[in-house]
Amino acid sequence: MTQSQPRVEWFFDVVSPFAYLQLEQLPLWLPPEQLVLRPVVLGALLGHWGTRGPAEIPAKRVQTYRSAQWRAQLLGIAFRMPPAHPFNPIRLLRLAVALGSELDAVREILRFVWREGRDPASETDWQWLTRERLACPEAEQLIARDEVKAALRENTDQAIARGVFGVPTLVMDSELFWGEDAGAMARRTFEQGPQWLRQAEWQRIATLPVGVQRAA
Repeated sequence: MTQSQPRVEWFFDVVSPFAYLQLEQLPLWLPPEQLVLRPVVLGALLGHWGTRGPAEIPAKRVQTYRSAQWRAQLLGIAFRMPPAHPFNPIRLLRLAVALGSELDAVREILRFVWREGRDPASETDWQWLTRERLACPEAEQLIARDEVKAALRENTDQAIARGVFGVPTLVMDSELFWGEDAGAMARRTFEQGPQWLRQAEWQRIATLPVGVQRAA
């Protein structure tokens, strides 16, 4: 690692299977000390930008789940969908915040849902996660704190202010890399800097005007 390498921020919501898949890969090229994890509420991002999540569109929902399963198999990452999706991720997001958004804790939370296929709505599974996996029997008290709730809102507001529209998103040098499949682009930027995104066709496509749509 050199001083020229940027700090990388990773905006995620545990409701996304692609967040799990991406976090499993990040340590392959990104030193942990360069990574800052920021839990956010995907629903708030979608609401702000006026978009819909893939699970809200029936055909896209199936395609999304198949894509996650496919990517997991290609990458050799253990993967199991939870019993129901989408689910309410707020309790898990607040837990991540309460535990300092530390890499090990966030990894365990994501694996709880997407590797173990556990049910975030199950009290039994919640107790298993917090007491057995995270050794945090006081989890309920921690996530009820006003400062934890405020920190999650602040993360989400910050994401919106910086143009984050979906998860997972890696941010470095003011450049956004959305989606698990953008990891290779993010890696190149981390290793070489963002200059390659300023070249020729990359610069042209970043500044294309919006075309006028005409009725048929």
